[in-house]
Amino acid sequence: MDTVVPKKRGKLALKIGAGVLAVLLGAGAVWYFVPHGLQVEQRDVRIATVTRGIFNDDIVVRATAEPLNSFILDSIESGRVEEVVVKDGAMVRKGDLLFRMSNTQRNLDLLQRQGERAQQISNLQNLRVAQEASRTDHERRLDDLVFARDQARKAYERNLKLSSQGFISSVALEESHDKLAQAERAVETERKSADLEKRVQHEALVQMDTAIAGLERGLRIVTATVDALAFRAPADGKLTGFRLKVGETVRPDQHIGRIDDPSAFKLTADVDEFYLNRVSVGRHGRVTAQDGKAYDVDVSTIYPQIKDGRFTMEMIFTHGQPQGLNPGQSMDAQVTLGQPAQALLLPNAAFVNDTGGSWVFVLDRRGHAEKRPVRIGRRSNSQIEVLSGLNAGDKVIVSSYAQFGKAETLQLSN
Repeated sequence: MDTVVPKKRGKLALKIGAGVLAVLLGAGAVWYFVPHGLQVEQRDVRIATVTRGIFNDDIVVRATAEPLNSFILDSIESGRVEEVVVKDGAMVRKGDLLFRMSNTQRNLDLLQRQGERAQQISNLQNLRVAQEASRTDHERRLDDLVFARDQARKAYERNLKLSSQGFISSVALEESHDKLAQAERAVETERKSADLEKRVQHEALVQMDTAIAGLERGLRIVTATVDALAFRAPADGKLTGFRLKVGETVRPDQHIGRIDDPSAFKLTADVDEFYLNRVSVGRHGRVTAQDGKAYDVDVSTIYPQIKDGRFTMEMIFTHGQPQGLNPGQSMDAQVTLGQPAQALLLPNAAFVNDTGGSWVFVLDRRGHAEKRPVRIGRRSNSQIEVLSGLNAGDKVIVSSYAQFGKAETLQLSN
């Protein structure tokens, strides 16, 4: 008889398990190799590796040479240019005539002031003559009155003696006394009148002198304006930006040019606003001139106003300056902001401007790049200090993120 053989269920379970494992492996392979996130060509991005090294806390800026001392030339008078004596770029000395203008109204004003001053001086002289004549007249009258008083006194004294001896009457004595009293009153009245007139004349002279002094001040001002029509150099130096032509009309406060001191220069540079709180007056730096030599500079002035994301600073040379330096000449200046220190480093690249340094795209071994929050510290022209979020050896996309939009994951392809 045939015997029923039982089925071996273990082999069936093994086959089912193998099938499930094959499906899972296939799904995993599909998931692994199927692209994830935004597709990006690897050649279109720049990748850098986080390294540990020395962070050099300095920045390099493009600086422009400018004269350390300049005298701005602005016209204080209006007029027509009649003569131009020097040309732009000429070396001038203080007091040299630069150009000459004409202004008819200013010349008429000068003549009028001179006439007014001459008239007042003439009036003053006439007043002095009149006062002297009046003083002489008072003295002459006073002399006559004093003489008459003395005569009256003598007559009274004689009559007094005669009256005591009984030779004249008391009436004659009284008449002589009255004449003496009248003569004394006349002398006193004349003296008071002379003193009063003298005070009045003195006040008139003071007022006249004050008026003449005011006219002389006005005359000096008008004379200065006429003299300003002949424009002269206020200092020694090189004339720059001087473009006047004969026949041109110059307005008050019109900018004419400037005079630069050719012996001393400063450097002006525009710096990214990120460094505004880190750059301070007194920071040291160095510049390399066209002759290949390095020169020390110090930050002398900072203008904190932000324009187009940048502020302006000025630097001065501390131990000599390059020979043959000209206004407008450019050179690179390296400014030290702090001491070198060990740090995790990334290149200073475009990604910082897109993210503000708050996150980066970090690559894994499969070629995927995902967002990762980070915290950065100091920045130089070439380096960024990484404070947290990355480790040495991590690969980071450091080129611009503008093309990625709002993508959270990138898939790099060759």
